[in-house]
Amino acid sequence: MENSELPKRVRDFRIKKGLSQEELANKTGLSLRTIQRIENGESIPRGDTLKKIAIALQVSPEEIIDWQIQEDDNIITLLNLSQLGFIFFPWIGIIVPMIIWINQKDKIKNVDSIGKVILNYQISWNILLFGMLIALFIISPLIIIIWYLYNFILIIINTRRYIKKKQVNYKPTFKILQ
Repeated sequence: MENSELPKRVRDFRIKKGLSQEELANKTGLSLRTIQRIENGESIPRGDTLKKIAIALQVSPEEIIDWQIQEDDNIITLLNLSQLGFIFFPWIGIIVPMIIWINQKDKIKNVDSIGKVILNYQISWNILLFGMLIALFIISPLIIIIWYLYNFILIIINTRRYIKKKQVNYKPTFKILQ
């Protein structure tokens, strides 16, 4: 662990929780000056101090010490394949990838950007599906089957593209998440 990284992690976790330094000091029972010293890199929290900060920030001490973005192609592959939940119910193709994205976006490299692309696509796909279901009385039900097949094939193609280290490309997509 580099000492220069720990102060940044404490500050990032504090900001992510929406706490001021004073609020963190109150939650931990530590002095404001101690929190300031830790965030300025003048002091490295150990033992009980680290534990108090971790509890207040709702993270483990290991996350503060070892926090780093890792590469995990298995998570990205799982994120891509999780869209297949749409087969059982269209919204599952959004919910499962969203859960993975929310839980892993700050921990695994590329999950944030690929997750946004996937969620934008699945939300767009669901909006268009809903529009097609409304038009079902006018258009043949075959169009719905073709639309499901298109989504299935696009998920498989883009999963394979990611595994081969190529750019994923989901179309059509509305830019909902930036």
